[in-house]
Amino acid sequence: MSAGGTLVILLAVLGANLPFVNQRLIGLLPRKAAVKPLWLRLIEMVVAYFVVGALGYLIESGIGNVFSQGWEFYAVTASLFVVFAFPGFVYRYLWRHRPAAAA
Repeated sequence: MSAGGTLVILLAVLGANLPFVNQRLIGLLPRKAAVKPLWLRLIEMVVAYFVVGALGYLIESGIGNVFSQGWEFYAVTASLFVVFAFPGFVYRYLWRHRPAAAA
């Protein structure tokens, strides 16, 4: 059971940061525009939240009984997903990307 929980957390960290580290739509489809706008990244993050939630549900159902959850569970997991996305957000919007030094 511990391996399943660890897998869900790792998938959540990956899914939360994926929209910020690439310019492709949902990490797969190339886009015509050079830079993906923030609103599209946030929509991708919401989609990733539901995908990771569905995978977590499948893992939990494979282990045993699935427990019903209230709104508190979803509020906490959504907040945790946003916290997991912080490194990708910092990398994309707050970190200064310096041009390569000329040799």
